[in-house]
Amino acid sequence: MQTGDFILLFSEDESYVIEVRENDFHTKSGILSSKKILKSKFGDKIKTHLGKEFVILKPSLNDFLERIAERGPQIIMTKDASLILSKTGISPESLVVDGGAGSAYLSIFLANYINSGRVVTYETDKRWFRVAKRNIKNSGLKNIFLKKKDITKGISEKNVDLVTLDLQDSYIVVAKAHRALKVGGWLAVYSPHVEQVIQVTKEIKKKGFSEPKTFENIVREWKVDRTTHPKTIGLMHTGFLTFARKVR
Repeated sequence: MQTGDFILLFSEDESYVIEVRENDFHTKSGILSSKKILKSKFGDKIKTHLGKEFVILKPSLNDFLERIAERGPQIIMTKDASLILSKTGISPESLVVDGGAGSAYLSIFLANYINSGRVVTYETDKRWFRVAKRNIKNSGLKNIFLKKKDITKGISEKNVDLVTLDLQDSYIVVAKAHRALKVGGWLAVYSPHVEQVIQVTKEIKKKGFSEPKTFENIVREWKVDRTTHPKTIGLMHTGFLTFARKVR
């Protein structure tokens, strides 16, 4: 390992994504020596001074998003981001415009898939712009372009494959998204509340889009042990996703 590398310290009940540094790492189960970490490689096992064992793994994108990226007040969860990829079917060469970068979770998720395309994300809030910039840098992805610009005032990009919106007033941007999209391109709008879905749907129907469809994406984990049953605690409802395709 080298300083600056990101690693996943994994155990079934306690895991961390950390940046390798020359100082020791403190866990709730003891201290991990920086010297031991620097001498290790992926797949090695390492113990704290209290005997807790971790496996050193290379972190995936989800490990990064769940454990190290700085969060804003609201993010689009990976289950919803996955639905965006599934419903729109965009290719790895696509051009995506993301309205409302926030913590840049969605931008990072999409850019990881669009490896030869690019994601352009808009943010006006100074605080979240700094958070997004930091998260994008730490992700290591080079195909995300962060703009300090109000997307409600217009979208500069043309022939866009996908426009995603996560704004309080997303309906204001629907017409601008239509102009920016290529024919056949997709609009995906995340709305925390039904009232916002209604506003967005009305605007979509005024433009040359296909009939909008709205989904609630619920994922429920099951516990398989001596008995098999769904877990009663979990994050199920997060928001609503409305999709429409530019057809004219």
